[in-house]
Amino acid sequence: MNEWPDGWSDSNGNGYGRGGAGARPEGARVARQARRGPADAGQGYGPDSSAPPYGRVPQQPSYVDGGAGGAGGAGAGDAGQSGYDDGSGYNTGQVYGGGGAGGTGGGRPAPNWRRRAKWTAITVVTVLVVTTVGTYFWADSKLNRDVDLSKVIDRPAEGDGTNYLIVGSDSREGLSDDQKKNLHTGSAEGKRTDSMMILHVGDNGDTLISLPRDSDVEIPTFKGSESGKTFQGTGKHTKLNAAYATDGPTLLVRTVEFNTGLHIDHYVEIGFAGFANIVDAVGGVDITIDKPFKDKYSGADFEAGKQTLNGEEALAFVRTRHAFAASDLERTKNQQKFLAALAHQVATPSTVLNPFKLYPTLGAGLDSLIVDKDMSLWNLASMFWAMKGVNSGDGTSLNMPISGSTGGNLVWDKEKVKTLVKELNNDEKVTVSGN
Repeated sequence: MNEWPDGWSDSNGNGYGRGGAGARPEGARVARQARRGPADAGQGYGPDSSAPPYGRVPQQPSYVDGGAGGAGGAGAGDAGQSGYDDGSGYNTGQVYGGGGAGGTGGGRPAPNWRRRAKWTAITVVTVLVVTTVGTYFWADSKLNRDVDLSKVIDRPAEGDGTNYLIVGSDSREGLSDDQKKNLHTGSAEGKRTDSMMILHVGDNGDTLISLPRDSDVEIPTFKGSESGKTFQGTGKHTKLNAAYATDGPTLLVRTVEFNTGLHIDHYVEIGFAGFANIVDAVGGVDITIDKPFKDKYSGADFEAGKQTLNGEEALAFVRTRHAFAASDLERTKNQQKFLAALAHQVATPSTVLNPFKLYPTLGAGLDSLIVDKDMSLWNLASMFWAMKGVNSGDGTSLNMPISGSTGGNLVWDKEKVKTLVKELNNDEKVTVSGN
């Protein structure tokens, strides 16, 4: 007697797991959107099937798009259908990106910021180098190297450090009649020295020494700058500015060297027009005026206190002499003060780093400067930085020591001058005080 309920089988064959009311269970159905395993679709988990042993989890179905395959049809897994495992990337985790190695299946690669930074830096450096080199050659070509110091004869030996002879002339070259009127320069022909200074640049502090134009000096034997003819000295004394009026820069250098024993390494000269143009190009110069003064000859009319001078006002400030009792000495002090302030203004970051200020300033300055043939831009820059240092209190400024006067000429204190020159030649800290 069969004790099994109808529809069950005591066999371990293919009947396990089949339901139904008949004696033979119906075949297993394939659920919609479920792909059959490697076993025959019509077989159960019998001993001849590929099902796992009892108690183990069978292989899970792979879900595919059931649209075209229909329910229970084998077409759901056909290669022609687009299912989740058809290589589209959905069952690999790459939902938004393209498939394939390296993300090249339609995706956009991430930017290489390190490479971009590298090329940006290279571009910036290249532009800076090209601009700097271009500016250097442009500026160097604008220098008027018209003074040949090789024509100066019987020169003293060179000392330590570098000595510049800085000259402000009263040249009206390049000025219109209206400019001459506005700048109160007059219309005198030729040119004379309105101011003369020696700037010593060394390792023990920079020193700026004014040489009053009325200084009593001897004009020595010299060779004419144009004719090459030798002119014998007579031993006669005259004002220092007469040397420039007689034969220009080379005789002035010769006279300064002869009367001081100090070797002049470089010569720098600027006229009225150039001086005013530089001040205007830099946007004016800040300066503190200790006491008010007026001078109808120079056009000066200043109140005491800190103020910004434009080109016209600056020229009036450095030329004024009739407003002071000690006219020439007081004027040289004002000239020192203003030139140091001008150098400080030119060397500030607001000028150097601003091309809209730097290039007009360089253009105005270099066009109007007359220098010696051996002057380089580095020498010129060194001169300006030294003057800036003097203005900042890192150096010393003084008038040439004076012991008295004769015939309206200022006589130098010989002992002090001797000590001063010795300290400068040895590049020692200056201990001498001036007037």
